[in-house]
Amino acid sequence: MNEHILVVDDDQEIRKLIQIYLENEGYVCYLASDGEEALELVRSKPIELMVLDVMMPKIDGLQVCREVRLERNIPIIMLSAKSEDIDKIYGLTSGADDYMTKPFSPLELIARIKSQLRRFKVLNATGISNQSTSEISIDGLYINTSTHEVKVNGRDIKLTPREFSILLLLAKNKGIVFSTDKIYESVWGEDPFETRNTVMVHIRKIREKTEENPREPIYVKTVWGVGYKI
Repeated sequence: MNEHILVVDDDQEIRKLIQIYLENEGYVCYLASDGEEALELVRSKPIELMVLDVMMPKIDGLQVCREVRLERNIPIIMLSAKSEDIDKIYGLTSGADDYMTKPFSPLELIARIKSQLRRFKVLNATGISNQSTSEISIDGLYINTSTHEVKVNGRDIKLTPREFSILLLLAKNKGIVFSTDKIYESVWGEDPFETRNTVMVHIRKIREKTEENPREPIYVKTVWGVGYKI
């Protein structure tokens, strides 16, 4: 079955360019020119991944991303003409899984889309055949790799696919310290390059969602000068 991808950008030429590359790869492509149209499509179509521009009329991409995250757990790749680290951080903290700066290479975008879809499918499929290995429980933190379910002391936690991947990596290797480069390499599946801020943003969001006091975490611990561990 071909994956359904939503491309959201107010620039018609960019929408059409991405559509051509996606359809050449066999994907089913939906197009939206603003945030309102994007949200309607997400709620009415079987969208499995979004390519989402930041600057758009009516509702900007950051708000769209936040609203989608309340309802869906699909991968989101954000596009922006801005390249400053703070802009990337805003995108990632809104719930995006990846961030590309315009102008971008369509071939690189396709590669990232494939990577996101592959990782999302693997995570959702993990442990289905073996219930005993699909559940992880650590001091009130519960992770089910079959259902993508995360709970803390019985409270449901909504994580993005990327946040779930990081938490799962650490939980499966309890007590082992992972550097930011190793986390990036394991979760993003790419060679690490200037990745420290990206990983830190995701760790911060995980803590905000799972910890009673994110400044004094009991799950995802910082090992200063080395990395992170559970």
